[in-house]
This record gives sequence, structure tokens and C-alpha cells, in this order.
Amino acid sequence: MSWSTREIAELAGLSLRAVRHYHDVGLLAEPERRANGYKQYKVPHLVRLLRIKRLVDLGFSLERIAETVDEGEHPGQALRTLDAELAATIQRLQRARLELAAMLERRAPADLPPQLTPAPDVPLSEADRSLVLVMTRLMGEEQLESYGELLRNLPAHPTSREFDELPADAAEDLRRDLAERMVPYLRQIHLDHPDLPDLYANAPERAKTIETVMRELYNPAQLDVIHRTRVLMANSGPDSPGARATRT
Repeated sequence: MSWSTREIAELAGLSLRAVRHYHDVGLLAEPERRANGYKQYKVPHLVRLLRIKRLVDLGFSLERIAETVDEGEHPGQALRTLDAELAATIQRLQRARLELAAMLERRAPADLPPQLTPAPDVPLSEADRSLVLVMTRLMGEEQLESYGELLRNLPAHPTSREFDELPADAAEDLRRDLAERMVPYLRQIHLDHPDLPDLYANAPERAKTIETVMRELYNPAQLDVIHRTRVLMANSGPDSPGARATRT
């Protein structure tokens, strides 16, 4: 007795595409063909497909199946390796579920890690959120925690909205006034968070990356305001926390 490709796929609980793919990757030998050119699969093909399906269902990759499907003995090492991989996957999924729960509870944006969820009454602008997202790749765990504490406790201030809405062609006196009014607010933030790390210190490549990203995210007037606040805060004294970066 023999079966067509469709018939053996149904018997094995597979799709036609899967059977053809197993031929393509060398897991399943091509069967003989009838006089009319149609394939005729035999019992060994069915058994082979069932073994492949069993290993696929367990989580084996096709590459690893190719290494183990013909083993006559118990594939102990392959099973131990797969078990370790599955354990790591379970841990990753459990962490993901915890993060999802935190996002749902805090109504947090999905693109930021939970520890960087901003205060709900002080939402981040799209530019600020994009900057924070990039900074997650530049900070270690301790730095993330410090910035997360800042974002969760960031006080509302009218200059934040003014900065976000500042047009690119804002007049010089408007930019100067906004920078001067932002300084006390920024200084208080740094006084409230003395452990806030300086991402610019002793890390020229990191500083260069942040500056490059900021030039793309903020318009010329906003960048000028940021520069002015840095100068004003740095000039307030060599030990001032404002000598650090001022845009979070």
C-alpha cells in the first residue's frame, strides 16, 4: 500500500507544506513515483514523519532533529540541552507576563521597560519617550532604576509643556526666557535625585550617541534651550548637580 503526499500528510497530522519542507531540508527522502509521476509514500515514510513530528512537538529545531532522529539510542544529551533551552524560555515568558501585568496596572507604554514608566499625570512627549527608549540601551540596571525613580516621581511643571510645544523658529528672547525658567525646576529635580547618574561622564561614545539622537528628536529651538539650561546650571557652581545633563 502507498499514499499520496496529501494522504500521508493527513495521516501524519502535518500540512502539505511541512512534508515538502522536510524533503527540501533533507529530513525526508524522496519516495518512488508511480508511472503517472505521482509520489508513492510507504510505511517507512510515515514512521519517519511521525518521528519528526514528535520531536517538533517537543520543541526540537529541524537542525537538531536531523542530528537525533536516526539515533538508535536514547538521545540523552540532546534532550538535556533542549530541557535547558525550554527552562530559559519559560523564565523569559514569566518575566514578560510580569511586565505585561505591570503595564496593564500602570497603563504604561509597551515600548518602555516597567521600571521606566513615567508618572501618569506627567506624560512624556513622543521625543522624550524616544530618547528614554534609546537610553535603555546605554544604561546598566542601577542607572535604569535611578532614572525610573525620577520618571515615576517627576513633578509637573508648566515649562515642560512649553518646551514640548516650542516651535523650531522660536525667537531668541523666548528661548532665553524659557531656559531661565526651566533652570530652577531642573535644579530641584537633581537635588531630589542626588544619585541620578551622569550619562556623559567618562563615556564619550555614549555621550556622542545621546547627542546624535537628541539632534534628530528635538527641533533647533529646543536644542538651543537645552544648551542654554546646561550652561546656566553649570555656571551655578562646579559642584552643582546641574552640571550634569539636564534633559531626561
